[in-house]
Amino acid sequence: MQVRHIAGYRQCLDEVARERKYLAFLQAPSLADTRAYVVAQITRRCPYFVALDGENVVGWADMYVSEMPSFQHVGRFGMGVLASYRRQGIGRRLMEACLAEAEHQGYQRIELEVFATNIHAIRLYERLGFTMEGRRIKARCVDGVYDDILMMAKLLSMSHESNPQKLPR
Repeated sequence: MQVRHIAGYRQCLDEVARERKYLAFLQAPSLADTRAYVVAQITRRCPYFVALDGENVVGWADMYVSEMPSFQHVGRFGMGVLASYRRQGIGRRLMEACLAEAEHQGYQRIELEVFATNIHAIRLYERLGFTMEGRRIKARCVDGVYDDILMMAKLLSMSHESNPQKLPR
């Protein structure tokens, strides 16, 4: 992701959020808040990718890494793709790029949360090696409809296992 993509990313994020199906929030943060967050993530070298159609952002994948030293080997994955671009392999390519960069940077564990009703995403995550570690029953309620949250994770290369301080952050 480059700074010039932030406004388009925010628009894409907002469109996916307003579907009220896939993200924890129901609308994107303000442009100023989005910009501050993304710039901070880029500065920290957290993996952050966008899919473009021309100059339009149509999807994203990112990883948040805790600033707490004991959790800096763990990436928390998030992604989204505009409805009209789904089922074309864009999400898979974004996720593969994000995972490759995370492994390159020495992350050892990638975590994500997904709503139990998001079957297509769950299948993608399983195909890419994620396993379910837990289920939070009725953890989300939108418009009176409850959904469980599945907690999934994938272990990456353990090349930095003996010295996690080598992680470049």
